[in-house]
Amino acid sequence: MKACVIIPARFKSSRFPGKPLALINGISMLERTYLQCKKAYDHKSIYVATDDNRIVKFCKEKKINVIKTSKRCLTGTDRVAEVAKKIKADTYINVQGDEPLFNPLDIKKLISESKKNPSNILCGYTPIKDKSLFFDSQIPKVVFDKKLNLLYMSRSPIPGNKKNKFDFAFRQVCAYSFPRKDLLTFSSLKNKSPLESSEDLELLRFLELGKRIKMIKMSDVSISVDNPDDIKKVESKLTK
Repeated sequence: MKACVIIPARFKSSRFPGKPLALINGISMLERTYLQCKKAYDHKSIYVATDDNRIVKFCKEKKINVIKTSKRCLTGTDRVAEVAKKIKADTYINVQGDEPLFNPLDIKKLISESKKNPSNILCGYTPIKDKSLFFDSQIPKVVFDKKLNLLYMSRSPIPGNKKNKFDFAFRQVCAYSFPRKDLLTFSSLKNKSPLESSEDLELLRFLELGKRIKMIKMSDVSISVDNPDDIKKVESKLTK
């Protein structure tokens, strides 16, 4: 089975413009994410997907494989789908470019599970231990059945209860595995699906298309960088 690791990178982030090239202790966030991926997989099959010439230039200087995608991509997953049209593989591992502390062992786990079940869409999850994360709208929460099939994901605190208190919950880890045919179906839509648009969570498009998503437990070391203040959190963790 052939797998590719794709890191979507967008320069024009609404909350943090230029985020992929932001420095974390002197090394850009994008390069840190790439180096984590490189610990787990052959660098020849790791690609950055971007529509921005500044990121293309940076990748070429760092000798990182880069593929220029169109500016029409609605989401990072649409960007991965464009790569799937250019580079043929059985499965595509999507690691977000704003996950500089991503655990390389989680990539190995995704690839291993993909080999066992190549037709499955896979998504990482980890338990929420801090109630502040449960009520944080920047943190996507996930609920799934006993067979680890995703039922729903939301920025709202789920599962809820009558007392509106934190009991237990799981959050999404932004690492996925997609079969090629499902990526092409996903990107065939010209607009975001209703729930995807409302929640601003692209995986909901797969659910609305009737696709099943299998959840895989992953480590909780990763910190998603959504705004400049998150850089300080990452740097603090790196010094511990």
